[in-house]
Amino acid sequence: MAALPLLAAGAAGLVLSPPLMHPSPPRGVIAARGGPALALAEPASSQNPGRPLTVAIAGGGVGGLTTALAMLKAGFDVTVYEKTGQFARFGGPIQFASNALSALKAIDERLFERVIADFTFTGTRRCGIKDGLRADGSFRMTPVADPRFLFDPSTPADWYLEFPLKACADFFDLPYTGVIDRPDLQDILLDECRAIKPDFIVNGAPVASYTQTEAGVVATLSDGSVAEADVLVGSDGIWSTVRAQMYGEGEVRQTAADGLTRQGCPYSGYTVFAGEFVPERGTADFADYFECGYKVYIGPRKYFVTSDVGDGRVQWYSFLCKPPGTKRAGDSWEGGASTGAQGSRVIADLKQEPAGWPDEVIRVLESTPPEAVEQRDLYDRPPELFRSWADGGVVLVGDAVHPMMPNLGQGGCQAIEDALELTRALSEACGPGGAAPAEPQAVREALQTFVGRRKPRAAAVSLLSRLASDLIINFFDTPWSPHDERGKGVLSYLTFAWKPLLQYLIFPLQFLFLYSYHPSGGMGELPKRLEAEWRERHRKGAEEAFAKAAKGESRAAAPSFFAKAEADAPSDNAPQPAA
Repeated sequence: MAALPLLAAGAAGLVLSPPLMHPSPPRGVIAARGGPALALAEPASSQNPGRPLTVAIAGGGVGGLTTALAMLKAGFDVTVYEKTGQFARFGGPIQFASNALSALKAIDERLFERVIADFTFTGTRRCGIKDGLRADGSFRMTPVADPRFLFDPSTPADWYLEFPLKACADFFDLPYTGVIDRPDLQDILLDECRAIKPDFIVNGAPVASYTQTEAGVVATLSDGSVAEADVLVGSDGIWSTVRAQMYGEGEVRQTAADGLTRQGCPYSGYTVFAGEFVPERGTADFADYFECGYKVYIGPRKYFVTSDVGDGRVQWYSFLCKPPGTKRAGDSWEGGASTGAQGSRVIADLKQEPAGWPDEVIRVLESTPPEAVEQRDLYDRPPELFRSWADGGVVLVGDAVHPMMPNLGQGGCQAIEDALELTRALSEACGPGGAAPAEPQAVREALQTFVGRRKPRAAAVSLLSRLASDLIINFFDTPWSPHDERGKGVLSYLTFAWKPLLQYLIFPLQFLFLYSYHPSGGMGELPKRLEAEWRERHRKGAEEAFAKAAKGESRAAAPSFFAKAEADAPSDNAPQPAA
């Protein structure tokens, strides 16, 4: 764990060799990766001087929609090609840390204001790690570092450490970390994009392949139609079709013979169970609801996370070392959902995990509707340090090139950073108002500029996210205590010994590094004012939700992972309104 921020701090100043450039093909023919060679076409910019840069985006998730908005604001002509026949209000919360909120504000002031209006701040309250075996079941907010614990057995020590989220955000005058429901975020992004270009999205027609020409890129869609553009952005997730073609990975989601690798992406070693609920008795059962943003219960080779996600809801995740395919519940991302029987079995199994859980975790599990439980195997790619993210007029962003383990909540954040920086790099190559440059080579060079700017930081954040899992699982244990027989192994003594190092050096450096990217600049007193206004709304909304839950009127818990409705595409492929 001590290596985390040291790596991060060093990564910010890494000097890497230039991004690998693919050799220029002979003039006259451009060979398509995975497709036939095409004869040269006259560059579109020569045919229509002053026209806007045309961009095709594969994938309409958070990263794709944010990239679309940033580029539309820059004057580009953008079309998103999305797999689903229509968007539905489906999916759980997504975390945006201070760096992502700063990037959203830099992209568009109105976008930032609308996100904040639907936001739940967690980073202004205590967020940290609790002893996964010693928490007493009362959800108490005891001191994090009270030295009397060593001599007085009555001094609580269930809180192991606190993350300095608020202090690090205040250092840069940035908004505080929090969450927003993906359906709300999706609606905002769709509205803002449609306000600029009503027909910006084509549903039910994902990009199936692409071919490069001297003029740009020709994308072939799943229905056999083609779309021409100056740039193709692969924002189609970890199982990216665009990535598979660019890197020659073969069939999308193809599983290797050993069962541990899919489309060149190794299994992380972890499966995660998740659920969501509204406490029926509110703070009578969960006393720390208003005082705690999120907490991580650590135990032997496992950890359990709970978070306030707004409207009185609590969401939890349980990370366990299990082989891939240990399916005990559905996964909405894969098009499935859990039955009540499956969820009940998962809850019963988690309660009986070896070494057990404290009463607080047991209460969380028992409060969860069985049908709200999900499971997902986590796959994780190593950072792409030695291959470019761009080839000709095609570029990868977000999970397609740098998927993140969920421990730092930076997956969506890094996709937002990609959206802003890609738009900036292309804008620098374009004329006023987003006009396409006269030579397509300028666009290709801009894509390589983007890769060079983003690669060091994205790689560092990706490594931090992965190391957080590996170190907690492999090098953390129940901390040693002089007052009981729990935690007597070597790792327990080590976990106890490096607590002050983590609290006062490691984690401050880590979060300072993450928030050091703040393209909006400092916001003065605005973050504090926004949080104060939110706090009043939050308490009122949560108390109303608790009262409804007590009457059995609680809304059904949303799936904890984002999934999109697999509806058939309309015959005319017209964009559909958000459900």
